[in-house]
Amino acid sequence: MDVSDRERLDVEASKGPGPAPQAGNGQGAVAVASEQASSSTIPFALSTLFWAPLLGLSILLAAYTGFRLPNLWSATLYTPSLPDGFHRRFLVGTLLHPLSEALDYNYWLYATVAFAILGALLVVLIVVALRARLVSQRFLVIAFFLLPTGGFLFDEVGYLDQLLYLMLFASLWLLRRRGAVWIAAPVIMSLAVFTHEIAILTVIPIFGFVALRDFHPRRAIAVLAPPVLVALVLLVIPTSDAGAVHRLEATLQVSNFSPRPDAFGPFQRTLSQTMDLYSVHDVLLFLVPIAVVTVAAFFLLYWMGSRARPSSFSTLYLLLGVGAIAAPLLLAFAGWDEFRWAFLLTANFFIVLWLWLGDTGRELNPLQWVTLAAVVLMSLHAQLLYFDGYEPRSLRPSAIRELRAEIEDGTLFEIPRR
Repeated sequence: MDVSDRERLDVEASKGPGPAPQAGNGQGAVAVASEQASSSTIPFALSTLFWAPLLGLSILLAAYTGFRLPNLWSATLYTPSLPDGFHRRFLVGTLLHPLSEALDYNYWLYATVAFAILGALLVVLIVVALRARLVSQRFLVIAFFLLPTGGFLFDEVGYLDQLLYLMLFASLWLLRRRGAVWIAAPVIMSLAVFTHEIAILTVIPIFGFVALRDFHPRRAIAVLAPPVLVALVLLVIPTSDAGAVHRLEATLQVSNFSPRPDAFGPFQRTLSQTMDLYSVHDVLLFLVPIAVVTVAAFFLLYWMGSRARPSSFSTLYLLLGVGAIAAPLLLAFAGWDEFRWAFLLTANFFIVLWLWLGDTGRELNPLQWVTLAAVVLMSLHAQLLYFDGYEPRSLRPSAIRELRAEIEDGTLFEIPRR
């Protein structure tokens, strides 16, 4: 689609909401930007004065539940860089390399960067929630923070997952700009693969879902080819040069924290060697029910929505959405962090559902609300265990007093020991 086609579609869209976009018809981006919510929407229900306090409280509750300083694993993974001979997970370490050397690999440098990434991600979620045209979209953001996923988001501060999703949101925004600025989107997603290879199974599928939905095939291929090619190259080259890990470990002796030796394990093992260290079967048994529930929920929501508008049903659209939701399930073959993978599965479900709601421009009907409520209730029973033996803070008075004591004596803000 060239610029003139987009301008024509913008004019047509401004005359009123049309049918929901089909995958690959080139009208998805325009539809998302131009379709208005259903006329049955109550104006007060979209008032910022109503939703901002709810959103703020949900974020505060999530922060209370899961807040801690970045653990030593995540701080250690901010140090590998391309000049040091690392070929994966090197982007952040490469960008920080001059500062790391100047500050003797100071833990507080990495903690500052980690909280800056988390803060930027929270700002994006707040802005899109308050600017959403649909009550159901705002509900999704608040539900994400109130569910166990909210506390887990704060607990995994410092993990590169958060930067990956920040890069995804930036890329999706660029895809919808006019002119040649869309070219920056595949560049950012290629850089995401250099940030962490799990981008291949987390943010790249969502990026592909949007590209194939919004653009004609040739443009979609042009958008997807760079990150896919980068991913293929990254998977066939060695993870690091010989001796790179030992050299970096020697360099980190000047740091003010104890680097985690196990954080360098992925640079020293093959995938098959990693899989020998845990039970893939057990991880899959934990993840498959979550994948089934989220995929089934999206299918039911999409199918019930298309019953009111049969012309809006697209098998390709449905398959792309299901693929983007379920892709993190394959992370079971990449490591034993089953609770982290469950978090990413759920995050992808919320993002795909958000995008679909924007495409329809319509509020959920009663049956769809019941389906979504059932998923939320089931999610309340899902337990996401935190890293390093930490647990979600309860709302019991004793837990509140313990947190207050940690703040007053400063132990909450000490460099972690694990």
